[in-house]
Amino acid sequence: MSLPDFSQAPVRIDAAIEKAIAEKRIVGAVVLVAHDGEVIHRLAAGYSDRETRTPMREDAIFRLASITKPIVTAAAMRFVEEGRLDLHAPVTQWLPDFRPALPDGSTPEIAVHHLLTHTSGLGYSFLEPADGPYHKLNVSDGLDQPGLSFQENLSRLGAASLAFAPGTGWQYSLGLDVLGGILEKLESRSLAEIVREKVSVLLGLADTDFAVQDTSRLAAAYADGDPEPVLMTDGMQVPIFGTAACFAQSRILDAKSYPSGGAGMAGTADDVLRFLETIRTGGSPILNSRTVETMAADHVGTHAETQGPGWGFGYGWAVLVDPAPTGTPQAPGTLQWGGAYGHSWFIDRANGLSVVALTNTAFEGMSGAFPTEIRNAVYG
Repeated sequence: MSLPDFSQAPVRIDAAIEKAIAEKRIVGAVVLVAHDGEVIHRLAAGYSDRETRTPMREDAIFRLASITKPIVTAAAMRFVEEGRLDLHAPVTQWLPDFRPALPDGSTPEIAVHHLLTHTSGLGYSFLEPADGPYHKLNVSDGLDQPGLSFQENLSRLGAASLAFAPGTGWQYSLGLDVLGGILEKLESRSLAEIVREKVSVLLGLADTDFAVQDTSRLAAAYADGDPEPVLMTDGMQVPIFGTAACFAQSRILDAKSYPSGGAGMAGTADDVLRFLETIRTGGSPILNSRTVETMAADHVGTHAETQGPGWGFGYGWAVLVDPAPTGTPQAPGTLQWGGAYGHSWFIDRANGLSVVALTNTAFEGMSGAFPTEIRNAVYG
């Protein structure tokens, strides 16, 4: 089978971005596409801040939300390589008081592997009804409640019932937040310091952190609206999947906010692309190739439909196992995920592609038509 011709991709990508902005589905975006290690297209479009008419810039800093997950996963896998973190060890080895129970009152062991693959039985507030236990306990999804401590949120999370016994189901969850707490116990220092040392410094990710050093480049955050996106305010509930997610855009600016391993980082499109390219090319200098292959393997099965039919889940991302039922032009083995503030990315290793599409509009930029439009524009 012949490989796709990406020569006309830039024209198609620009058209897709311009269309989404013209239709007022997104406010602004930075999109980068690399093929075989060469950036074949980059575009900053729309507004970083619509209210002040500040144009989007290529080095804009975005609240990354779940793009945090693969970065923290990579940091954790450094400890696995060093023999200091056992993927099959129980969470209670480091967090002895974290023992969420099943509805029958039993407290099964949750392993590190369960946290990484979202098979722990934990969940997210934004994926449950408004009267669900996470809401009643005021559990933070790592996107809201500025100033909340890790210990307090862990206590709340631990008081909620597990949805299923660990290893028997799949549900997107706060598992990476719990993993962040394990890494802090392991190292007796903050997750922010750990990620800097294990990932960011080695890759030169100057703007990717749990804090923002240059707030002048921080893109404003918007939520889906009609007739146009609305500026986010702290505590805003944004509808998604029949429920709603609570955002506090000021969280990243509050140093007391716990470093959410699942949603707490900010960064630039260039930094994200550099990280993805590191994974695509085998992991050096942060990971060895065997570790990357373990992370890129499907650990849950396609019945989980983590991005729809044909998708499983590895460590840090969804894994495309079978493109046939998806209608995607991506090759088997493609890695993909997104971020609630309006982001999507994928690595098609077979075709040598790494694609980053960061927007400042939730949820259109993550789960609306925009990510599919960008994907299709890349392949033609």
